[in-house]
Amino acid sequence: MQKIIPHFWFDTQAVEAAKFYASVFPNSAVTQVTTIPGTPSGDADIVNFTVMGCECMAISGGPAFAINPSISMMLNFDPSRMPDARAKIDEIWAKLIDGGQAMMPLDKYPFSERYGWVKDKFGLTWQLILTNPEGEERPVVVPSLLFTQEHNAMAEAATEYYLSVFKNAKRGTMAKYPADDGMHKPGDVMFTDVLLEGQWFAAMDGGTVHSFTFNEAVSFIVNCADQAEIDYFTEKLSAVPASEQCGWVKDQFGVSWQILPANMGELMGANMAKTVPALLAMKKIDIAALKAAASV
Repeated sequence: MQKIIPHFWFDTQAVEAAKFYASVFPNSAVTQVTTIPGTPSGDADIVNFTVMGCECMAISGGPAFAINPSISMMLNFDPSRMPDARAKIDEIWAKLIDGGQAMMPLDKYPFSERYGWVKDKFGLTWQLILTNPEGEERPVVVPSLLFTQEHNAMAEAATEYYLSVFKNAKRGTMAKYPADDGMHKPGDVMFTDVLLEGQWFAAMDGGTVHSFTFNEAVSFIVNCADQAEIDYFTEKLSAVPASEQCGWVKDQFGVSWQILPANMGELMGANMAKTVPALLAMKKIDIAALKAAASV
């Protein structure tokens, strides 16, 4: 099981979206669908799925949050590991843009021979890039954080903080803007990436001109082994007490996390009529309380 799992909030389309992604990407599948009764939005579908080997989750949680481009999924197509990488980019782009829109057209750019940024028909954005095979190897799927508006110029500080929070972590690449280009200041992060508990994340400073910034629609689940880990990650990653709910927290950079026990499904168990109300009453997850509710 991945330690950190990207999680996507949809209004009602979580199952439909997950099935779409399973059809678009190779080595991808919907692995489980669970319906949670009695949430504030009604019965909510929770979907486990994989995208090219990366574990993901989605929820049909109602209209409270809408996905925007501040967190996208970068897809690395490395020709040294994928002989048909360029053709595969074009094939997947054609499927993702059907009903969607181009954020940056699929084309040649100074940083890549083939790159495009696309918003799919469900609102999730994907960056498809033909990777330089001479660079250090990266996985195919890398969540990418764009720091904008009040969080602009925080990419370096945020990634440094995440490196301090997660035990198994290291920085990869760091590239900065050398001069003021009207949107970025010298020293703003053009691109960096960090490895956190086996999962690579990319980060960039996006300037202040964008109309979007981080919200709860894309968050990251941290699978915790026990209550001590839940306590640790909640303390480290929660900076907005008003955002704490059912294990959800928001950090000082605006990014949302879900601090959950790795065996959450087992803890919720078959007695959801009891465990769901107990969960909804919690801010930080209390494993003992969930076990007690399940046994009533």
